[in-house]
Amino acid sequence: MRILISGGSVAGPALAYWLHRYGHQPTIVERAPAVRDGGAAIDFRGSALDVLDRMGLLADMHRHQTRMSAMTLVDDGGAAVATLPAAAISGELEVLKADVTRVLYEATRDTTEYLFDNTITALDQQPEGVRVGFERGEARTFDLVVGADGLHSTVRRLAFGPESRYLRHLGIYGALFTTANLLGLDHAGLMYNTPGRSALAFSAHGNSELRVGLSFVAEELAYDRRDRTQQEEIVAKHFADAGWEVPRLLEAMRAADDFFFDSSSQVLMDSWSAGRVALLGDAAYCAAPTSGRGTSQALIGAYVLAGELAECADHTTAFARYEQQLRDYVERNQRHGRAAARWFFQSPTDEAVDSLAEVVDDHVPLKQYPSAS
Repeated sequence: MRILISGGSVAGPALAYWLHRYGHQPTIVERAPAVRDGGAAIDFRGSALDVLDRMGLLADMHRHQTRMSAMTLVDDGGAAVATLPAAAISGELEVLKADVTRVLYEATRDTTEYLFDNTITALDQQPEGVRVGFERGEARTFDLVVGADGLHSTVRRLAFGPESRYLRHLGIYGALFTTANLLGLDHAGLMYNTPGRSALAFSAHGNSELRVGLSFVAEELAYDRRDRTQQEEIVAKHFADAGWEVPRLLEAMRAADDFFFDSSSQVLMDSWSAGRVALLGDAAYCAAPTSGRGTSQALIGAYVLAGELAECADHTTAFARYEQQLRDYVERNQRHGRAAARWFFQSPTDEAVDSLAEVVDDHVPLKQYPSAS
């Protein structure tokens, strides 16, 4: 089948990899002009490592691992108050998001058509396919369309309705950016936490950089998602009187090349498919960054969706079985995401630190699908 995938981050290329293995013709449309750079570190646990192994990419990911040590919690003056073990923060394997995306792109670029600097504008489901309109270029028809385009999914909006029906705000907003290693960290991270606010910084790329996260508690905010200056002002306002190194980090934020700002939200849907359109990863079942499971869900979901399409006689049955296999796993991760979000609403007591340091099992039974080509 000719299958269009919206989104070229993790879920989309992972699905394209498996679809090609099963003889389909995948096309990825990605709004960014090239493979996305930047982003925080992401961790792999449990069954996600099995999927990488079956893709033949586990060794590549290990070559890019961050090799981070434990995370230290500090007070206003920078004194250590607690330590979080590396296993709780970094999982079994931690890799920068940009490196994960690049590895997946390299594994699929010769077998997948990539449409960069473009996006879907219309979906018209017909008996024999989906007529897709694009921002750039003529409309085309595909057998199936998969939305792997994140929390603010265009495919979900076009096929299922406005995101307000499906997003559940967890009461937290966060900014991510990269700057020079102004704290002199060596494969280590620091976290400054007060009720309602958290600042996180960890070294990256051979200790030459800092990846910084500034998160705060707030009711749903009205802001322009394309107005960086407005978003910076929101962050600065919420951290105006913060201690530790936060003033320096706020200065670095304004000069960063890769600033990103969004809410911590979950996507809750009764169904992940409608006709010839299905959703994958955060577009369908985002568990929020606090869960630490977004990348694992993307990889496992791509493996299962492609496998069911290979095993079933029709896409309707495949979509239903894809959901049956993953629903319990997703709901468990979403519960964990909501529980971890409570960290931001309290002081870093011993009990709170222990709850954040808990290592949660991330295994889900994986079927063996028909041999791929």
